Amino acid sequence: MNTTLVIMAAGIGSRFGGGIKQLEPVGPSGEIIMDYSIHDALKADFNKVVFVIRRDIEKDFKEIIGERISKICDVDYAYQELDMLPEGFCVPEGRTKPWGTGQAILACKGIVNEPFIIINADDYYGKEAFFKVHDFLVSAKPKNYCGAGFILKNTLSDNGGVTRGVCRLDEDMHLVDITETSNIEKTPDGARANGAPIDPDSYVSMNMWGVTPEYIDLLEEGFVEFLSSLEDGDIKSEFLVPVYMDKLIKNKTVSVTMLETSDKWFGVTYKEDKQVVVDSFKKLIKDGVYGEKLFA
Repeated sequence: MNTTLVIMAAGIGSRFGGGIKQLEPVGPSGEIIMDYSIHDALKADFNKVVFVIRRDIEKDFKEIIGERISKICDVDYAYQELDMLPEGFCVPEGRTKPWGTGQAILACKGIVNEPFIIINADDYYGKEAFFKVHDFLVSAKPKNYCGAGFILKNTLSDNGGVTRGVCRLDEDMHLVDITETSNIEKTPDGARANGAPIDPDSYVSMNMWGVTPEYIDLLEEGFVEFLSSLEDGDIKSEFLVPVYMDKLIKNKTVSVTMLETSDKWFGVTYKEDKQVVVDSFKKLIKDGVYGEKLFA
């Protein structure tokens, strides 16, 4: 069965200091975080990679990773652009950034026609989640999706607040709702969000979802609804995968099973996070999780 890894790599990376954080080397042989995610996905039997990027980083992106990965599996590209809008809509004056992760996946329309996993380019998820999502997808029925559930305290940065989709589950691990929560920070005894305590053992989404092909059609409908709801002068709102997934769940359009993963997430939200990521990969290599040469 064909299954695809979709990597959202079109982020501007403004919090990273203006650089292309997805392309920063973090491994001993110059590997970037995406190398490890692709390695793990291929081991879990995903057999195609689709990169969602912007046209202005295309040359660097292909030179640094795309051309290498195309030698070991099928690779395709989807392009997320600010003016990629449904008929009847135009870019509001003053808006400079694309429209968020929902629009990124919508860019895959016509390119991805099989069950697929969605991930962020700058997050390391661990091996376990890829295997669990793949196993779910090979027997998934349409509109029956899954997400990898991480523990909040294992996903926080030492260098500032982060945004996470905080999940509420029923007794069968089905997602009841997901609340996009910003400015979550570590504290000496747990975590807080916008100054208020938050349970550090909460399940959170790190934008790792397993979906079937019709999800892209649902996104198409949702993007029109999103754009229609914007107030005049709103140039910052984004159409986000977890926010729309929450809406689909509450409308009973889809069901989402959260798959518990014990692996520790890490990623590059801030430039200062890079050394932590480098050290984390060194430890994984020392522990035998990866070799010095990833695709050797």
